[in-house]
Amino acid sequence: MMISTRGRYALRILIDLAEHADGGFTPMKEAAARQDISLKYLEKILPVLTKSGMIEGQQGKGGGYRLTKDPDEYRVYDILRLTEEELAPVACLTDGAKPCERAAECRTLAMWQKFYDLTRDYFSGITLADLMRSDSADMYVI
Repeated sequence: MMISTRGRYALRILIDLAEHADGGFTPMKEAAARQDISLKYLEKILPVLTKSGMIEGQQGKGGGYRLTKDPDEYRVYDILRLTEEELAPVACLTDGAKPCERAAECRTLAMWQKFYDLTRDYFSGITLADLMRSDSADMYVI
């Protein structure tokens, strides 16, 4: 599994919005500059986050974007599910996959399932608030 630029940038922009929240809206031009993300690329990510209800936007003077919930209510797994095409490590575990003919005799399926469960549980245990803490690189969540 490799997390795309889209997923990484979504996390960065949500953290930025959380860190610069003052009850108002954050202009995307400012957030893009702080995060060194092109505004054009960001304009592809924002509609996904807005449509999901994670952020809300306002146009005009004083406009921009802001989180709709507290940072501790945003799970990394939920954000990545929005931005990534798939998080499953193998095709047979993807959403909507047809049952594999070899599933009953597949000696690696349990390993892949456990790996998927571990990564899903790990990302589900991390919130934006966790990532905002300076020691987040050292955290170990079960």
